[in-house]
Amino acid sequence: MANENNKMEKIISLCKRRGFVYPASEIYGGFANAFDYGPLGVQLKMNLKNEWWKRFVIERDDIVGLDSAIIQNPKVWEASGHLSAFTDPLVECKKCHQRFRADHIQELNDQLSVAYDQSISKDQIANLSEEQKEMVVCPKGGRHDFVEPKQFNLMFKTFIGVTEDAASVAYLRPETAQGIFINFQNVLQSNRIKIPFGIAQIGKAFRNEITPGNFIFRTREFEQMEIEFFIEASTEQSKKWFVKWLSEWKNFFTDLGIRDENLSIRAHDQKELSHYSTGTSDIEYNFPFGVSELAGVAQRTKFDLEQHMKYSGQDLRYFDEVNNKRYIPYVVEPTMGVDRTMLAFLVDAYDESDGQDGREKGEVTLRLHPKLAPIKVGVFPLVKKEGLPDIAKEITRNLQKSGLAVFYDESGSVGRRYRRQDEIGTPWCITVDFDSLKDNSVTVRDRDTMNQERIKIEQVLEYINKKLSD
Repeated sequence: MANENNKMEKIISLCKRRGFVYPASEIYGGFANAFDYGPLGVQLKMNLKNEWWKRFVIERDDIVGLDSAIIQNPKVWEASGHLSAFTDPLVECKKCHQRFRADHIQELNDQLSVAYDQSISKDQIANLSEEQKEMVVCPKGGRHDFVEPKQFNLMFKTFIGVTEDAASVAYLRPETAQGIFINFQNVLQSNRIKIPFGIAQIGKAFRNEITPGNFIFRTREFEQMEIEFFIEASTEQSKKWFVKWLSEWKNFFTDLGIRDENLSIRAHDQKELSHYSTGTSDIEYNFPFGVSELAGVAQRTKFDLEQHMKYSGQDLRYFDEVNNKRYIPYVVEPTMGVDRTMLAFLVDAYDESDGQDGREKGEVTLRLHPKLAPIKVGVFPLVKKEGLPDIAKEITRNLQKSGLAVFYDESGSVGRRYRRQDEIGTPWCITVDFDSLKDNSVTVRDRDTMNQERIKIEQVLEYINKKLSD
């Protein structure tokens, strides 16, 4: 546990130092569990979303895209069941008035084999993560003194208009799915598409989590990538597509570099199921802080469309022209969080050298898949004179014009520049040296193998694009 926590601390430090993720509102002392994405982080995040969109929307004929509003008519959340069912049991400490999820406290107590009112040894506390310590150690001294659990709605409430009364109450969406369901007929009427088909969306969602934590794994403001896949109204079809999407979802991670041994699939038991689900499985990842949910696939059946038909009075049935009948389709929902998916890729890619691979012991290489890497190419002139910077800058401009993210660096030794790029995951580095003046060639160095090869300058773009496509 200690070593794994140390790894997480190193990743968090790297993310801030190199511009992946910053604590939000840091100059004002921060804001709990909120984060800003820096220059490298926003590019990594965009690459991740683009790869997802390309794979599940652009390259498929049976899925179309949507971008729905964050603030919807409040009746949407009444129909979906979020106003009545989207709650967590909370406990509050009488001494410090901190609140925690009751089920998380119980899980930790079970792990430690202690009751709420029993003491915990110093050795037990030493082996806990910072988040776990907050759950058992009261800042006022001793253990927390909790009251009985109370239900708490997770949706963020806001007001529309100039008055703050019951008539103007609205909510920030706690999930992106409902925007898809209420646009089901709009998509059908404006697109020549037939069941089975899906509607995909990437967007922000908001949940007033009481115990968020573990860096960007769980935050109150987060981004989802999800699909609502509409199928024939049958349990058999639902199970078939459920299995298929579970495989598609897992392949997305492994194809972009996540090691298979770090992934597992866990089916929800009956008491875990959401109010809309008849069957859900999570794809879990072995994070430094423990095995936790990375993505999920749920069988939502016809719950959502049926509810919106009931509350809106609109006909949301699908017309099957072949069989000349109308029905409410079933839905299988594959979904993943952008932020926690990004964290999984960072954790999986983080590698400290053991000193046996040609690097110094402890040197960090971020072995991100080239398609995800925020910077694709580093370009270096060997020295700042003799015309070498001019050639290097021209190569940089040409690569940038082609749409590649490039970092030009002429500061420090080439070895130091390589290490800086390794640490942020740049797959290839190009060095312009004195031989470049003679034969119009450059050296390309591979991040993972550290192999170097000589190619002509006019071949650089083709070389990099081929590497990316391979």
